Amino acid sequence: MARKVIDEPSEDVVANAKKDRAQRRGPFGRLALFIRQVIGELRKVVTPTRRELFSYTGVVLVFVVIMMALVSGLDFGFSALVNFLFGDPTITG
Repeated sequence: MARKVIDEPSEDVVANAKKDRAQRRGPFGRLALFIRQVIGELRKVVTPTRRELFSYTGVVLVFVVIMMALVSGLDFGFSALVNFLFGDPTITG
């Protein structure tokens, strides 16, 4: 099971953010700050285990197959209804 990390800001993170906000930065300083923050957020990412990955993939595939069947059934039903109401134009009589 993947480890859980609580995403609560610690006092040093808040202090650094306030200090950074108080300083006026140029465009390169803002870009460097953004990149540091992105790297900090990426360190919090937890990758799933192989078992979790296969489990998630299976759930997604089953869901997609169910949705395809639902949409196909609705499409077939509505086309049959339209053909019943308006007649089939391929039949000449």
